[in-house]
Amino acid sequence: MLSINQVQDEIIEDFAQFDDWMDKYALLIDLGNGLEPINDQYKVPQNIIEGCQSRVWLTAELDGEGKITYKAESDAILVKGIVALLLRVFSGRTPDEILNADLYFVEKIGLREHLSPTRSNGLLAMIKQIKLYALAYKSKMG
Repeated sequence: MLSINQVQDEIIEDFAQFDDWMDKYALLIDLGNGLEPINDQYKVPQNIIEGCQSRVWLTAELDGEGKITYKAESDAILVKGIVALLLRVFSGRTPDEILNADLYFVEKIGLREHLSPTRSNGLLAMIKQIKLYALAYKSKMG
């Protein structure tokens, strides 16, 4: 399995193929369309990320190997793409890998500067929630 940084480097390469932001948005939308929908049982208020302009549901499970699998969905097409990128980076990792990750792909692909302030806040809220799950599982594991 690739490291978190290797996955981020792949994402940066994927986006580097396009100069135009409309093409990059199209890539994000494609990634969002490829995101597996989550089961309706997870679409409950306690799984909604606060601070997002659109609705984003995020849930996490710890497997027998001590790795966290995240599942998420959004009702906004562009946000689904951002969610897909975050899941690609963080899902299937140990709590320590997630908590120690230096998340640089967001800056490198220019995503933060091309998001509205509310979307940018939503992105930060998603990352915070992913790390909170990792922290909770880490403390459960001892």
